[in-house]
Amino acid sequence: MMRFRFSIGLAAVFLAILAGVYVWQHPGVTGARLTPAEVDAYIQRAEAQITMPAGEKADMLARVRAWALNDDGKPVFMLNLMRYYPQVRPVPGGPPGSMAPKQANASYEHLTAPMLLKIGGSVPFSGDVQGGNLLSYDARGDNWSRTLVIRYPSRRAFLTLLSDPAYPAVLPYKLAALEIILSPSNSELVMPDLTEAAAVTLLLAFLAIGWIGAAIRVRTLEKAVTLEAGG
Repeated sequence: MMRFRFSIGLAAVFLAILAGVYVWQHPGVTGARLTPAEVDAYIQRAEAQITMPAGEKADMLARVRAWALNDDGKPVFMLNLMRYYPQVRPVPGGPPGSMAPKQANASYEHLTAPMLLKIGGSVPFSGDVQGGNLLSYDARGDNWSRTLVIRYPSRRAFLTLLSDPAYPAVLPYKLAALEIILSPSNSELVMPDLTEAAAVTLLLAFLAIGWIGAAIRVRTLEKAVTLEAGG
């Protein structure tokens, strides 16, 4: 009986941890939404510390502000569609001119990884483009170099990254290396790799079968002990 109670208690602890992780990754379930005052505070911090050409920065922050004001509290998948420059362009605080654009962007991604983890972000997908568009296209929208999808738990998480005091030091590496389309979207359907999904499912089934078997053996043993004591 003691082992059975321990198993139940352990399962309850694991479920509590899982619930905590779920809320961390889906903060919108608590009803949290960005208020206009919070959005303006984030934008002001980002404006004060990010170094970009004035016109580009004002346009970017205006777009971010409009998007953030429509916060629905749900996770965001940010598509990064990138095209490397022939060589790094001069940007204040950017990489040396001798650094290749691909190397400069790799440095940016490496340095922002801890910042992303801190706010609960993750990278479901990243990779280099294998060739041109396979369909008919407008040439201006072709010849991309790299694609990256970042999952943010919420729009607040994205603004937190943008206004992180450490972020301005690494952003110039990205701006110097490439052109980029940054497009946020919701998550109507997210599928894991089927091999990983199968592995997790089989592991859970194996553990569940073992737990049930152990519980049955404990019950059987307890009944045997009770009968023997009564006899």
